[in-house]
Amino acid sequence: MIKKNIIEWQLLLLLSCVQFTHILDFMIIMPLGPQLMRILNISPREFGLLVSSYTFSAGFAGFISAVFIDKFDRKTVLNTAYLGFILGTFLCAVSHTYHFLLLARILAGAFGGIIGAGIFSIIGDLIPYERRGKATGTVMSAFSFASVAGVPLSLYLAATFNWQFPFFMLSVLSFVVLIFSYFLMPSVTEHIERRKYHHLHNPIQALFAIFHNTNHLWSFGLIMTMMFAGFSVIPYIAPYMVSNVGISEKELSYIYLLGGGATIFTARIIGTLADRFGKQKVFMVIAFFSIFPILIITNLGKVGIVLALMATTLFFILVSGRFIPAMALITSSVHPENRGGFMSVNSSIQQISAGVASLVSGLILVKTSSGELIHYPIIGYIAVLSTIICIFLSRKLKVTS
Repeated sequence: MIKKNIIEWQLLLLLSCVQFTHILDFMIIMPLGPQLMRILNISPREFGLLVSSYTFSAGFAGFISAVFIDKFDRKTVLNTAYLGFILGTFLCAVSHTYHFLLLARILAGAFGGIIGAGIFSIIGDLIPYERRGKATGTVMSAFSFASVAGVPLSLYLAATFNWQFPFFMLSVLSFVVLIFSYFLMPSVTEHIERRKYHHLHNPIQALFAIFHNTNHLWSFGLIMTMMFAGFSVIPYIAPYMVSNVGISEKELSYIYLLGGGATIFTARIIGTLADRFGKQKVFMVIAFFSIFPILIITNLGKVGIVLALMATTLFFILVSGRFIPAMALITSSVHPENRGGFMSVNSSIQQISAGVASLVSGLILVKTSSGELIHYPIIGYIAVLSTIICIFLSRKLKVTS
């Protein structure tokens, strides 16, 4: 039993490291927004495209991978996608123009979308349902560490050297994690035998099995509305804080330091609560309370840094916290033989929804001649409506595993 627990925690540590680098690569582009908009001379709309290009690419790749991901060892799929992701991140490090950076983000996003599906498929296959909430919380705490350590350090490196340097360091770190993953990650092949038993050989048949299930469709609706609610607001927090609230670019790191630091503790707590009181119930409560920081942040005026940090920290805790019981619910709404393909489609919808949200917000936001961003409150109201819808959709999900 002790040996089994050690192996399980070793697996979760590896997946958390992969998730940390994957999440950090996606996250750092957003706090670098003010610097990128100034150095590359781009508008909020072009910056929105820079963020959404990653997610659209991840979404497209995730959908394509759904037809083959369940045919292979999950370890092989994850490590191959991770290698491609490292290449895309390295190309970001050698970018000097907006369009080259855009192409590099598309490449990194394509492989990043498969990574996300691979991680949660492995959790779903190897971690029992009664511990899956806590395991999901453990892996999702990588977001917290990325916020508290990765983003502030990246901002420091960008300010000290240039905006490309964080991507270079991240590609080096990711390569080290890949080596450990190659040698220590266990093979995950049981789903292949299950597919043979259920006669799922044809890719079109596999996709049909995924989309023909009503429970799967509720899952897709949940992730779609939840991501839209979050990523209509998140990409523009840093530019809004600098332009409208009056926080300096150097002070942006405090947002991620405090917000990420808080979620290091709350992510595990939320995962444990989800296992104890029910993933659906915990999700609904957290999602409801997440409405308040969304409204506060999108309507914030020129206030002191203390009030601003209180609002952003609460936002981090609740908006990222609702993702933990939601993913545990979604992972458990599908049978193992279809889980890889299902999670690929789910990851695809997740990324595309985030991309659409970012793009829509970029179209709504307007930068005035004084440098301020207007219409952010409208985005907040849209995010609240999406949150209410995702609470309703979560009630429709049924656990199948």
